[in-house]
Amino acid sequence: MPGEASRCRKAAAKAGAEIRGEVLLTLAQLRLATPRQLKTLLLPHHQDTDHVRRVLRNLRDESPALVGRSNRAQQSYWYCTPAGLAEAAASGELAPTAGRTTGKRVAASKTGLREHGLALVDTVVAFHQAEAAYHADWQVEVAHPTPAGNLVPDGVVLLADGSHAFVEIDRTMSYARLLAKLERYDAYRNAPASGRGNAARAPRSHWQETYAGPHLERPFPPLLFVFAPAPRRAAPATREAAFHDRARPNWRITVATTTLAQLTRRRPDRPVWRIVGEAEDRRSLAALPKPR
Repeated sequence: MPGEASRCRKAAAKAGAEIRGEVLLTLAQLRLATPRQLKTLLLPHHQDTDHVRRVLRNLRDESPALVGRSNRAQQSYWYCTPAGLAEAAASGELAPTAGRTTGKRVAASKTGLREHGLALVDTVVAFHQAEAAYHADWQVEVAHPTPAGNLVPDGVVLLADGSHAFVEIDRTMSYARLLAKLERYDAYRNAPASGRGNAARAPRSHWQETYAGPHLERPFPPLLFVFAPAPRRAAPATREAAFHDRARPNWRITVATTTLAQLTRRRPDRPVWRIVGEAEDRRSLAALPKPR
């Protein structure tokens, strides 16, 4: 029909303009993403990635460039530049985080670092599609103080019910390192209160100030391990089972595991989580046990 091509171009331009800021904020929050991941998060009803790619190219072509791109194995990986991070922070919609990085090193990595970052984004996508957590409610690699040094979770997510969860992605870590990080979470949970408090409120630890709410009504956030595939490693389900065999739940936190395949195919709000120290039956997010 006459004018149909023009209307399509105008619709595409409008879609691109509407998601420009969201693309920038999403890359600033998650460090890197592919066009397909961004399309799934921001334009889920579109059949292809054309609009997202157009926005990315426009952001790259600004002066100074707001995003950068790395290519490997016929795939493109996008990240914020320092100028892009500055604009995202200036919007007031980006949670302040000390030491936020651009993601360039991750996107250009020839090791498993890039695949680890993409597996985290796939996890964010799974939570977002299930409406278990909005993609903007994630923080990546934020340091948490413990007596033994900083704990740096792969991700911290604000769930739809208002509670938080820690998320760890495993692709290549040894079981000893996984268990050592779990012990670091327990140390964070048991760290002594800091500050003097006041007449109305006793001193609190960092996790209580950050996650327990004003009246300490929320328990310590659960720790969610997601086992993702990696070359020359056992299958995620095999590694998950071995992790349960080695873990000894002598801590006061809730630890649950799943595989990335389970998470993406069945959704995180379904019974995909296996609790460390319990039978092999899986639970949904809402049914995770409270920590002791």
